Amino acid sequence: MDTKEHHTIYFAGGCLWGVQEFMKHLPGVVSTQAGRANGSSKTTDGDYDGYAECVKVIFDLNAVSLNKLFDYFFEIIDPYSINKQGDDVGPKYRTAIYSKHQSHLDAASNYINKRSDAEKIVVQVELLTNYVPSDAEHQDRLTNHPDDYCHIPFELLYKYKS
Repeated sequence: MDTKEHHTIYFAGGCLWGVQEFMKHLPGVVSTQAGRANGSSKTTDGDYDGYAECVKVIFDLNAVSLNKLFDYFFEIIDPYSINKQGDDVGPKYRTAIYSKHQSHLDAASNYINKRSDAEKIVVQVELLTNYVPSDAEHQDRLTNHPDDYCHIPFELLYKYKS
């Protein structure tokens, strides 16, 4: 639940392992959780149901702005690639910004529209309609298994780790 200071937003940027590892070290981020956004299932069981791999990010609005979070996010994604980030290919690896708050979505749309490359950007900006946390084995995966695959270059992955 969001408070006056803490807000929640969801970032889909390819394989969630790297996105979570990157996001959890950012200034102003309070917590992260790997999950699935906007699929039709309420569980992780079964076949692909239209979801995007994503990371739930709870952040302190007094410590980091939405635009700064968008800046960080755009550092680790290819915003021109549809359904592909690194070696990961398929609709579940699409790039997106999801939220339950229209103000967050408006801020994301404004951020993208003000970029000089706005017409080439394919990052979805959509209302979060469904979120399912990933299974325990996917939570903090790169912290627990640092040698696992990640499409984000190592030097960028830990750029903000203190």
